[in-house]
Amino acid sequence: MKSAYELAMERLRASDPAAGAPLTAGQKARLADIERVYLGKIAEREIFLKKQLDDLLAAGNEEEAEKVRRQLISERVRLAEEKEAEKEKVRREQAPPAP
Repeated sequence: MKSAYELAMERLRASDPAAGAPLTAGQKARLADIERVYLGKIAEREIFLKKQLDDLLAAGNEEEAEKVRRQLISERVRLAEEKEAEKEKVRREQAPPAP
């Protein structure tokens, strides 16, 4: 008897045959590169916005500091979504046929 997990995986493969295809070495390398690039982008935005946040808090401007906090959260979410979209494009690419 198959487990619920195995049944769910079979249904997933049936609904999207490309999802179960193994990744090529090139795809894996590109996925790692995308991960590295977006970690850098997120770090860059966090450094910039945290500097602004620290300056605002030092000046006692709580209202503007809260806006920067919300912006920091939205930037993290936006960049994470962009990263996942880029990675999904790479995963969906078909490997070239073997000669």
